[in-house]
Amino acid sequence: MNKFEVVLLYSPELGSNNLQKEIDKFSSLITNTSGSIHQTENWGLRDLNYNIKKFKKAFYKFFQVEMPKDKINEIKIELNQNDNLLRYLFIKVNNHQELPTKLNYEKK
Repeated sequence: MNKFEVVLLYSPELGSNNLQKEIDKFSSLITNTSGSIHQTENWGLRDLNYNIKKFKKAFYKFFQVEMPKDKINEIKIELNQNDNLLRYLFIKVNNHQELPTKLNYEKK
């Protein structure tokens, strides 16, 4: 099993209920592909450096995930079909960083 840190950017038009449904959908996608989520962090609604699909803001969600490397492409195919997801980023790491992250400290 490999360790990944994942950042998802969701549409600012989602309400809190719909945002939670999207996060739950991602969590079940990870667990259905033999993975596990160790920790999550909500970075909230933040400004984007450039417009993505005509949006200037997005909801940021951070995950620390452990899963087989060969399942990444399956997950990316599913994520590409989600209209509420603006961007995603998977970063392979040796060890997960300690939470809360520095970005979360800046928000406070």
